[in-house]
Amino acid sequence: MERLNWHIAQELSRYAQVRVLGPKGSASLAPEEVAIDEATSEKMGPFLLQAFLRCLRIARRWRPDIIMAGSGLTAPIAVIVARFIGARAVVYAHGLDLTVDHAVYRRVWLPLVARADTVIVNSSATRELALRAGVRSDRLRIVHPGVELPANSEPGDLQDLAEFRRKHDLGPGKLLISVGRLTPRKGILEFVRDVLPGIVARVPHCTLVIVGDAPVHALAAASQSVESIQAVARQASVAANIRFLGKITDDELSMVYGIANLHVFPVQLRPNDPEGFGMVAIEAAARGVATVAYRVGGVPDAVAENQSGRLINPGDSSGFASAAIALLERPLDADAIAAFAQRFSWDRVGKQLAEALGADAQE
Repeated sequence: MERLNWHIAQELSRYAQVRVLGPKGSASLAPEEVAIDEATSEKMGPFLLQAFLRCLRIARRWRPDIIMAGSGLTAPIAVIVARFIGARAVVYAHGLDLTVDHAVYRRVWLPLVARADTVIVNSSATRELALRAGVRSDRLRIVHPGVELPANSEPGDLQDLAEFRRKHDLGPGKLLISVGRLTPRKGILEFVRDVLPGIVARVPHCTLVIVGDAPVHALAAASQSVESIQAVARQASVAANIRFLGKITDDELSMVYGIANLHVFPVQLRPNDPEGFGMVAIEAAARGVATVAYRVGGVPDAVAENQSGRLINPGDSSGFASAAIALLERPLDADAIAAFAQRFSWDRVGKQLAEALGADAQE
């Protein structure tokens, strides 16, 4: 989410003056082209109050044409302040921010999201959620998140990649990767319990590399733990086939993609906790790595069947295992996978965002 908003600000700065109001610590991460104001807190409650007061003060002085909320969580700030100064209010909705099961959020936040002049959504599935939340169809625009494309198609220095494998004891076998926060929706525990044993039975020396940690400061911060995943791995006799890397740097993540044979994305179908898009599937595709995923939420917008991966019906663990085994044994063409990711380049997405906001997106 933070990276997405960073890129949105950077891309929109090509078409207009952009100013960002963010939580404490965000200034150090801001694009050079973008002015940023920080709230003094990064905790949700205090941040929202401070953000509202600062946004109102800045808007009265700066008089922006558009006030954009980076998610439904900050939509009330954008809508109320925009109405106060006569600006347009825009909200970028991601999925979960339209389905939060909290009485106050549903009574206050969602009606204000629906009152925005434009609601940009990240997938076809999120568009449906926005319609159910009361957003008029003529105010909706679909703009998929963008991806940073690698500078070239090479996976990196082979010696560096080999050293990375040795450093993290990843072994010589096939590597499956999972990239994302350890939340129940992401389904890593269920994958380890229900799918990985079938893969290991056919590809015994494969290793699942898990990148990511538990979420903090999120709308739904429930998490799975390393310990709980390890416990089910021991019960399923696949503990030796799993490595946890936790939170890693961007350079290390590039290494992971460089050595991966397959990206697994076992997102679960959970009420009020949708997967709005599936950004990691696009990131993997940009490096020529195919994805196997369940066909839930906005994930189908991020995986091209038989081009960048395979989509499996929710709950079909044996089908997921079979698809993973097939792609490990007969990989898809890496160039075709990367070509699919080109559709999500930030250059293209930036133009789509500018057009959705009514800005001049011509070069």
